[in-house]
Formats: sequence, C-alpha cells, structure tokens
Amino acid sequence: MSEPVSGQPYFDSIARATPAIAVRDLRKVYGSKAAVDGLTFEVPRGCFFGFLGPNGAGKTTTIKMLMGLSTPTSGSIEILGLPMPERALEIKSRLGLVPDESLLFDHLTGQEFVEFVGRMYGLDRSLARQRAKELMELFELDTAQRKLIGEYSKGMRKRVAMAASLIHRPQLFLMDEPFEGVDAVGARLMKDLLLDQVRQGATVFLTSHVLEVVERLCDRVAIIHQGKLVVNETMAELRSGAESLEDIFVRVVGVERGNENLTWL
Repeated sequence: MSEPVSGQPYFDSIARATPAIAVRDLRKVYGSKAAVDGLTFEVPRGCFFGFLGPNGAGKTTTIKMLMGLSTPTSGSIEILGLPMPERALEIKSRLGLVPDESLLFDHLTGQEFVEFVGRMYGLDRSLARQRAKELMELFELDTAQRKLIGEYSKGMRKRVAMAASLIHRPQLFLMDEPFEGVDAVGARLMKDLLLDQVRQGATVFLTSHVLEVVERLCDRVAIIHQGKLVVNETMAELRSGAESLEDIFVRVVGVERGNENLTWL
C-alpha cells in the first residue's frame, strides 16, 4: 500500500513565522462596482479558517483571487510566504483546491481524473495510480469506477474534487462550499479528513453557508459584507459572548426581518 493520505505529522519542518495567507488592502472592481473592497487579514498556519458572508458579499471573488483564478485590481496576496500571482505555479503546487464549481473533466472516470491530478502535481505514474485507487475507495466512489464524471451527482463531484485535492498532500486547502450537495456520510468523512490534515499542520480556508459546520470545525472566522471585512476573530473570542455565530452573522450583515406586518401568516 502507498503512503497513507493521513499519517505522522509531515509539516514539522515548515517555518511558521509567516502566515499561510496574508492579504493586504485587496480590491477587485468590476466596472464601477467593488466586489472586494480593501480586505486585509491573515490566516495562521495550521488553522481551520472559515470565511463567511451572504450571497454576493465577495466570498467567491476573494477565494478565486487566492487560487490565482482571478487577478486583483489592487492590493497584495501572499500564500505560504510567496506573492500571488507572481509565483502562482510554485504556490499552486502546494495547494489543494476545491472550487465552488469544480473544474472536473466530464469525459474521464473519477479515478482517471484523480490520477491525472496526481500526475500534474509530479507524482510518478504508479504512485498516482495507487493513491487515486485508495482515495476512490476512501470516498466510497470505487463502486462507480466505470462511470464518467459527467454522470456523477453534485455530491459525487464534490467528493472526487476533494479526493483530487488530497493526492499530493498539500500544505494549504482552499475550498469554496466543499460540503454543498454532499450527503451526511460523505460530509462527515470530508470533515474528519480535513481536521486530520489540520492536526498534521496543514491549513484549511473554506467558505460555507452552513454556520453550524463552521462553528464546529473552525478555529477562526471572518465575515465579509458588501466586499468589506466586518468580523475577524477566533471562535474562542466569538464564544466568549452570549451570541451564537448565527446571531453574530445576522447582526453584522443585515437587520432581522419579522413577519409582524403579515397578519395572515
């Protein structure tokens, strides 16, 4: 059997003086609208970081810039101590990516795709094939090994994207709504795997609409609203008050609306 996906800590030699992500005055403008407007924050190494916001707040735009899929209008991004996009190729070799709209090859089977990703990250053919096989079994996708990805459900596509993100044992995971469309069993497996990676020293940066998941998994949470950062605190700091994460989220992104005026409801 090849080297396991999870095992002994393997990031002990990584210098922790620099954060996993450092964003300074980041802006992304489309026409006259600033989708991201002056974001500044850091994500420590070995952190499970939740990045929240309502629809249209700038979450996906931000994570696309972190992934190198979109160029900032202004500001700076450093990933693992390296500037993005100037050293994008070197950075991407250390990332595990799960975009919201997973960029999968519909004409490949899941195992073929995961193996292909491993080869793209420099694994030799036999190791990539062995790890792909093990990951497909781990994510319970081996029963669909002859199916093309184009025939996969949304949850299966998320699981195969997660498998591909693990194959080269990255230092940093960037994940946009990774649990969306995934059933409870698959989501539990993904959460456990990510927590195990963090325990080994990796860093996870994720967006999610499911606040209970973020509250349970994350060490630190940031909330973006109308392109601006409105909260950036540890979960311990947030839990020190009487409010839940849901209460805080509703308070900072908008006014609660009741049904007082709907007398028939």
